[in-house]
Amino acid sequence: MRTFLSATVLFAALGAAQQAAPSADAVIRELKSGNAHHVSKRYVHPRVTAARQRELASGQHPHAAILSCADSRVAPEIVFDQGLGDLFDVRVAGNIAGDAELASLEYAAEHLSVPLIVVMGHQKCGAVSAAVEGGEAPGHLPVLIAAIRPAVEQAAKMPGDRVDTAVRINVENVVRQLRDGTPVLSGLCSTGRLRVIGAVYSLDTGKVEWLPAK
Repeated sequence: MRTFLSATVLFAALGAAQQAAPSADAVIRELKSGNAHHVSKRYVHPRVTAARQRELASGQHPHAAILSCADSRVAPEIVFDQGLGDLFDVRVAGNIAGDAELASLEYAAEHLSVPLIVVMGHQKCGAVSAAVEGGEAPGHLPVLIAAIRPAVEQAAKMPGDRVDTAVRINVENVVRQLRDGTPVLSGLCSTGRLRVIGAVYSLDTGKVEWLPAK
């Protein structure tokens, strides 16, 4: 009972009560529109006012969760031209999903009712490049590289640039991992309350390529 109560208090502190969420299709349309603003550098910068900040002090209701790389060049609010409280960001080098990332996404999906999780890799990812290059890695980097290695091994059997191919495969692998994540994410996906999709961001153009569902 003590564990249950502790978790309940944690979730209450992290966010407000659930509210009706937009559909995943509607959110995808908004993200695509925002990315078009980014590509053309004609930003709307929505929901960044002082009034919005005050509104969010009482709770959050993001409409999407973005699992993206921690790379400084890939900031989701800028890439998708979104405002305060719009996105629930989970950022980690190589956009991998360890226990902490999974717990964060479970919180967003179950307790904040986001209808969409986007796993977004990016061109020239340093974490993926390190996994491709191999060799000794200092500190805690081996844990990160080990998570990406399955994508690198798959990419080695395919034509084209090995890093670019591994970036895409890594996104696809993490998408599957989240869809199959029991009991929370898989359950929400099976009932249609949640959709998980993949994307790859181009550093050269600013455009987000949306990967086909598999």
